Amino acid sequence: MRTTLTVTLGAAAMALGGCENNKIDVGMPIANAMTATAAIRTATGATVGRATAMDVAGGIRYTIDVTGLPPGTHGAHIHMTGRCDAPDFATAGGHWNPTGAKHGTMNPMGQHDGDLPNLIIGTGGRGTLGITVPGQTMAGLLDADGAAIVIHAGPDDLMTDPSGNSGGRIACGVFTPN
Repeated sequence: MRTTLTVTLGAAAMALGGCENNKIDVGMPIANAMTATAAIRTATGATVGRATAMDVAGGIRYTIDVTGLPPGTHGAHIHMTGRCDAPDFATAGGHWNPTGAKHGTMNPMGQHDGDLPNLIIGTGGRGTLGITVPGQTMAGLLDADGAAIVIHAGPDDLMTDPSGNSGGRIACGVFTPN
């Protein structure tokens, strides 16, 4: 009886361990992943950085690397239209929000797909951000009218709809597939 119980428990543990390996590990790289990049420019046309979007297991991994922007905390969002016409980048439209959610990770009503954490720019003018957003797809990002990355003048409060009170748009880039 004791041997049977030990073997049964051992088999159950092995089965559970096998189940663990079948989980989707969100954020893990995938073979032949689709990627898109955006050259981030100011209203004067100066290139200040680059954003990359990469298909990963269960979502999209975004990386942003900028230099020459004002020091401080800045809202960074994926906007629903792949246009960045100066001077105010209004052609990028609102935040990418295919589900009609409210704005911000701290909003009890949910968040837009385009809501990213704040981008911190150091005193030397450089800032980087990397985040994996679960549930997103490159097909959704690169739909018929594309998408843009927008950097705002001020910090996103992560709650106020529709834009987190993050101020004007100071830099923008259109995602194009690689």
